[in-house]
Amino acid sequence: MLTYIRNEKGNNMKKKIFGILIILCLLLLIYGAYKFFMWESSNKENDSIQKELEEEIIENQNNNKEENYIVDFEKLKKKNADTVAYLKVNNTKIDYVVVRGKNNSYYLNHNFNKNKNVAGWVFADYHNKYNGKDKNLVIYGHNMKNGSMFGTLKNVLKKEWYKNKNNHKLLLVDERGTYYYQVFSTYSIKVEDYYINTKFKNDDEFYKFIKVLKNRSIYNFNVDLKKTDKILTLSTCSSGGNMRVVLHAKLINDSE
Repeated sequence: MLTYIRNEKGNNMKKKIFGILIILCLLLLIYGAYKFFMWESSNKENDSIQKELEEEIIENQNNNKEENYIVDFEKLKKKNADTVAYLKVNNTKIDYVVVRGKNNSYYLNHNFNKNKNVAGWVFADYHNKYNGKDKNLVIYGHNMKNGSMFGTLKNVLKKEWYKNKNNHKLLLVDERGTYYYQVFSTYSIKVEDYYINTKFKNDDEFYKFIKVLKNRSIYNFNVDLKKTDKILTLSTCSSGGNMRVVLHAKLINDSE
């Protein structure tokens, strides 16, 4: 009799544990389905926004020497006053209007239309002024699996990308004009704040800074750096957020 009661209690406990496991599995399935739905809907919304914004960016075919894009910042700013630039990186899907918030967190989960969105948008560091005086312009974007935002920035770590000289020049357009940047460093690194520094005491401190960035590069781009240079930094996360993929390029047509 005692053995029967013990077996009965054991069976009931097993049933309870089994029931809890089933509930946990169902909750995980529901959560996974919800996350998938959110990613899909966010990506679709941003794709639609991107197509709409492309209408305000026109490539000027009359210029045979350089890519030349006409960007209607007046119309873009009517849609979002945070608009500061247009960025294009060859042989990636990075071809975006860049916004700048009041901090570096808002556009991590808001898109160009300022709607909540898990994919966020491509955004500039809020410390940057875009007045021609910035020594290090920093731009961020999520590493999206579908390749949107900065999902293809990881291309810069591949031989077929960094050994192709056609990829070494980046285009950035802001309200002051069209600017070209020469890539001098690409690498992957653990999360840190050093390379996104935007304030320097003097040119000598800045020169030490850019020499460190150049020495980190996985490839020698043979670009000479000077303490009077200005640079552009692109950054995205990788390895589950524990690492960063980084590109640095120096301004080569400064008219300031």
